[in-house]
Amino acid sequence: MPAAPDFPPAPDRVAVKRALISVSDKTGLIEAARALSQMGAELVSTGGTRKAIADAGLPVKDISELTGFPEMMDGRVKTLHPVVHGGLLGVRDAPEHKRAMDEHGIGGIDLVYVNLYPFEQTVAGGADYATAVENIDIGGPAMIRSAAKNHGYVAVCTELSDLEEVMAELKADGGTSLELRKRLAARAYARTAAYDAAISGWFAQSLGEAWPRRKAFAGELVQTMRYGENPHQQAAFYRFANPRTGVATAKQLQGKELSYNNINDTDAAFELVAEFDPGDGPACAIIKHANPCGVATGKTVLEAYERALACDPVSAFGGIIALNRTLDAATAQEILKLLTEVVICPDVADDARALFAKKKNVRLLTTAAMPDPLAEGMNFKSVAGGFLVQSRDNARLTAADLKVVTRRAPTAGEVRDMLFAFTIAKHVKSNAIVYAKDGQTLGVGAGQMNRKDSARIAALRAADFGLDLKGSACASEAFFPFADGLIQAADAGCTAVIQPGGSVRDQEVIDAADERGVAMVFTGVRVFRH
Repeated sequence: MPAAPDFPPAPDRVAVKRALISVSDKTGLIEAARALSQMGAELVSTGGTRKAIADAGLPVKDISELTGFPEMMDGRVKTLHPVVHGGLLGVRDAPEHKRAMDEHGIGGIDLVYVNLYPFEQTVAGGADYATAVENIDIGGPAMIRSAAKNHGYVAVCTELSDLEEVMAELKADGGTSLELRKRLAARAYARTAAYDAAISGWFAQSLGEAWPRRKAFAGELVQTMRYGENPHQQAAFYRFANPRTGVATAKQLQGKELSYNNINDTDAAFELVAEFDPGDGPACAIIKHANPCGVATGKTVLEAYERALACDPVSAFGGIIALNRTLDAATAQEILKLLTEVVICPDVADDARALFAKKKNVRLLTTAAMPDPLAEGMNFKSVAGGFLVQSRDNARLTAADLKVVTRRAPTAGEVRDMLFAFTIAKHVKSNAIVYAKDGQTLGVGAGQMNRKDSARIAALRAADFGLDLKGSACASEAFFPFADGLIQAADAGCTAVIQPGGSVRDQEVIDAADERGVAMVFTGVRVFRH
């Protein structure tokens, strides 16, 4: 491990005499270059960036004028040179560094503005392997890291907003402050870390390596929050690069700032309602504490909402409402009769938005599209000292996947009800039991330590709101370990049961179903949610 040299303290203020600019995204480039030039900074640049600055009539040196070497190897080698990195890494007030810089004609570089080759966007656009590799930036990260290490003297910018902060200080005080340079250095290392995470993830994926030796991921800050799950916890919301459609891509049209719990519950609601293809009809999910208290389909958005609400109007109070279709005025009018935290949907009609504008605290989010429930992806969960990673649960069943295990086969209507109920059960905290009929949940039992209690609680909820379970389907997201849970469901009135199967007591459960004339199917797929 290198020992720390006895360097003099870094100055608080550093004037920008030379700025090195090399950007792929040229938004705001000319304005920034002109301002730096007017302040007396010498501009040094590369390739297309240099050309753009020169074409704007501004004085700019090509990097080759500093290094004495032309760009070569299709631009792969242009900034990887001692004159560049010496100018970035040299500690100006250290006698040995100053001697080396003078001896080799190395001038200091006080500002670096580099944004990287657009690797993430290239991969997201479906580029082939060779194109993706060519968009891996080498010189850019190297310059960023060198400048960030020497933040005592160099300000490093990786985004236009960073440069705008620098320009503000230069205009106010004629130099950059050490405090700002430290903040910029921290952001710079986070940017190169995120960039490397994207590259390593892409390589692992292209090699079919699901579980590489090291797993890196990064997010971009969306917002800091007043608190987390509880007031004594701190929290923030981060978005992955190229995120899947959902709460991370949603546009908030109105309402208070989203809280930690709002975002968690809104994600649960929208992921659930996304299971229902908008082309198959309107659907609504109402969520409270990440569990569905009512889900339904309907001929209209309003009917879907009203049927979902009927399942548990008490729990829906202060909940999250997700729709798979455009929110219309009729539905908006009914939703606004209930205290609702968040409404999320693909779009909102103008007249519906006007109604919501009268209730300014209600958060209204649109996404322009629905998440793909079949998409691949990863779920992350922190544990003490590490994190768990698994592929997202994109299982979807059809009637052809079901295995009838009882003497009585289910009717076509019961099959539809069972598939609907099982889809909902996939989004209920385990142990989960869901009763449903005709595209509507009737009772939901969530998060119990045994399945019998979940079946009993789901039936009690249905009774509380006058919903008849006679002829309903019952879904269990995991197998019945004993017959008692099935007996509870059958006694409540269900006539068809869907469950994964796989218990050592499966035959005991099948026998109990046969004794009661209940049709039962096995899915072979478990959908636990903890």
